[in-house]
Amino acid sequence: MNKPKISVIMPVYNCEKYVGEAIESVLNQTFKDFELIIINDASTDSTPKILKDYAKKDDRVRIINNKKNLRIATSLNNGVEEARADLIARMDGD
Repeated sequence: MNKPKISVIMPVYNCEKYVGEAIESVLNQTFKDFELIIINDASTDSTPKILKDYAKKDDRVRIINNKKNLRIATSLNNGVEEARADLIARMDGD
C-alpha cells in the first residue's frame, strides 16, 4: 500500500446523525491522495454500522474501534499513531 500524502483523523462518538455527511465532505475533495482514519470512541448508536459501510465502499477509509470510551484527546492521539502520512489533518464527525 502506498503512503498517502495526508492522513485525515476523525474521532467520532454517537454521531449517527451527521457522520455520513462529514465523511462525504472528506471523500469528495478534489485532492484524492489521503487516508481517512476514523476513530470510533465506543459509540452506542448506529455510528459503527455507518462507518463500516463507508470503509467497504472506499479503501481510503480506515476504522479504529475503541473498546471503551477514551474521549477525544486519547482518540486523536491513537489516530495520529496510526497515520501513515507525514501531514495530518483533523476533522470532526458532526
